[in-house]
Amino acid sequence: MSISQSWSRVVRQAWIPGLCAWLLVAAAAAAEPWPPGHYPLPETGDVIGEIQVVRVRGDETLIDVARRHNVGYEEIRMANPDVSIWAPEAGAEVVIPGRYILPDAPREGIVVNLSEMRLYYYSSEDVVETYPISVGRDGFATPVGLTRTTIKVKDPSWNPPRSMREEAAARGEPPPEVVPPGPDNPLGRHAILLGLPSYLIHGTNRPDGVGMRVSRGCIRMFPEDIESLFERVHAGTPVNIIDQPFKAGRTEDGRILVQSFPQLEENVGSFEPLNNAVEMVRRASGGEELSPVAYARLRALVEEPDGLAVPLERPVARLLSVPE
Repeated sequence: MSISQSWSRVVRQAWIPGLCAWLLVAAAAAAEPWPPGHYPLPETGDVIGEIQVVRVRGDETLIDVARRHNVGYEEIRMANPDVSIWAPEAGAEVVIPGRYILPDAPREGIVVNLSEMRLYYYSSEDVVETYPISVGRDGFATPVGLTRTTIKVKDPSWNPPRSMREEAAARGEPPPEVVPPGPDNPLGRHAILLGLPSYLIHGTNRPDGVGMRVSRGCIRMFPEDIESLFERVHAGTPVNIIDQPFKAGRTEDGRILVQSFPQLEENVGSFEPLNNAVEMVRRASGGEELSPVAYARLRALVEEPDGLAVPLERPVARLLSVPE
């Protein structure tokens, strides 16, 4: 095990339990004035939301907990590597990675960050919404680029692409050429077409897969999330599809936070992750050089991404004893 891997594991094992105890009290005392996924845009800085800790209710799966808190599959799995996905103990503490660094992109319309598997919607001058999504799996990567929304369709029919029909036929399970609206339709009940031919933002009849790379390039959302967007996103809304596996930003009080996600398979080797992360931190900090402590922590987060937006510059003793 490398030094950076050891660092990452020590930080998680020592920091998360203290975080849990502190945040369980804070979460119980705090009221939620905003709808799920909605946040006020910070007047200064780049950070929204908060990490919190909740308890598993009854026979919930970890995926049930994630959906209840606006989080996708990979997000909840990375934040809770020691909690069973399908059979967590009732009352078990679960870290909700609900703090986000806004992507390094113009704050307008819809921004989709592929590595993060999360959509950001700048619905007004002072509000940003964010939701977990599924994106294209390896071999069917969702393309990066600028586009716009076009047509909105409620209760859409689905035409399986020829490649899918051929694969299914080879298995002896030929699908119909058209799947009508209903519970078997993988588009769900709402679809927003994009200017990119054949690509959509849509719901799903398999919500357990939201937050994973499982689509053939389209962007899938929880049914309740796409229904909300469907009513408010107008034709011509800008859509910026980006891929930022590492993000850095400032809180309103000036602290530097970083957030790291696994790099998409098709983009591995397209840039050097650690150098990219160092450059992004320097930009966020106004050109300041990293201390040895910050560099070691940054390297650990790049090598073992966990999706949590966490402070970068912090003495180890303080990090392990004071919950964020």
